[in-house]
Amino acid sequence: MKNTKALSIGLHPRSLDYSTLPDGVDEASLTARIAAGNAALREAGFDVVTCLVDPSPDGAEAAVRKLLEDGTFGVAMIGGGVRMMPEHTLLFERLVNVLIEAVPGIRLCFNTSPETTVDALRRWIEP
Repeated sequence: MKNTKALSIGLHPRSLDYSTLPDGVDEASLTARIAAGNAALREAGFDVVTCLVDPSPDGAEAAVRKLLEDGTFGVAMIGGGVRMMPEHTLLFERLVNVLIEAVPGIRLCFNTSPETTVDALRRWIEP
């Protein structure tokens, strides 16, 4: 899919418990990695809207629904912080289901870190 708008959903760095993450990962370093990942997306030519959510399934769903009202997205990327932390399983389910319900036919892709977001999107769309 060429020239497709993408939605990138991830946990806001302020919402994480850094005591459960590997050494060296803190709010400042994660914020910097996310900013660098977003810059790489722009440099690669992707039309991406970023949505950083809190871990509340209700709040995250509301934020995503609001963005979906304002744009047509062909693909959504859900970040590893949402998917890979067992305590966010309900959040992940809710996000997947709201995307499928609100945008029939949307493609989903997944990164493993902010640094792999470009690769995740390239699997489904071209800038």
